[in-house]
Amino acid sequence: MTEPNENQTTDSLFDAPPLAEQERMVEAVLFASAEPVTVVDLEARMPHGSNAAQALDLLRKRYEGRGVAVVKVGEAWAIRTAPDLGFLMQKETVETRKLSRAAIETLAIVAYHQPCTRAEIEEIRGVSVSRGTIDQLLEMEWIRLGRRRMTPGRPVTFVVTPQFLDHFGLENARDLPGLKELRAAGLLENRPPPGTIPLGEGREEDEDDDDQTELFEEE
Repeated sequence: MTEPNENQTTDSLFDAPPLAEQERMVEAVLFASAEPVTVVDLEARMPHGSNAAQALDLLRKRYEGRGVAVVKVGEAWAIRTAPDLGFLMQKETVETRKLSRAAIETLAIVAYHQPCTRAEIEEIRGVSVSRGTIDQLLEMEWIRLGRRRMTPGRPVTFVVTPQFLDHFGLENARDLPGLKELRAAGLLENRPPPGTIPLGEGREEDEDDDDQTELFEEE
């Protein structure tokens, strides 16, 4: 008489490839993916019985101290340049990313107060927020629409995206960058010399104004 349970257990031992091979698979997927990949997505791509989380942990440890690192972005994982070598990519970042003062302020408010509505953003800034500012951040995929508030009119809310976290090498919004990090990323310029902007001007939102505020300064 055969023993199906024993045979089934024996067969299952050979369902998944060796852990070292699983590690190579995870490395290949993360290297080729333009976006961070979750453990669930990794296991969906790998052979039945694979342990993507364990293979991912081995890969992360193997890359410690190297030029690139396996980092967590929200609930997903990606291969990114080691933080201490980010200066090597500074020129490319400065050329490709530039936000107006209005966009920086709006982005900061969303990041620090998410989820927040447009009315709340305007209340914090003290000026109205143009549709162009919101559209710019949405098109960059640095903010997205959140759940509607259960208040009269059910206004939509805004929250930051995994792309925003990924750009700054953050795991979550609690690790937001300060002013120095934003300037290093090319998102902020130094204040203009005193007297270049007449006193009392500049509080109306201007999409072409590249003067940035000290919004991220620590108190």
